[in-house]
Amino acid sequence: MEWMKPGVLLGSIVFAIAGVLIFWISFLVIDKLTPYNLWEEIVEKQNQALALVVAAMSLGICIIVAAAIH
Repeated sequence: MEWMKPGVLLGSIVFAIAGVLIFWISFLVIDKLTPYNLWEEIVEKQNQALALVVAAMSLGICIIVAAAIH
């Protein structure tokens, strides 16, 4: 029951929030670096190839953030 201690639980929550924020900020930076709006291309124009590239990029960023936090 080590994970039920308040310090461990709070640390997990803080690191989870930090990971999500880092991912969100990095996604916004990549969106600004591309010559077009990613959301519009994926949602409105149904660009499946771009959606797959963004999904792979998102997984890569998440793995890097998780490894850095761990």
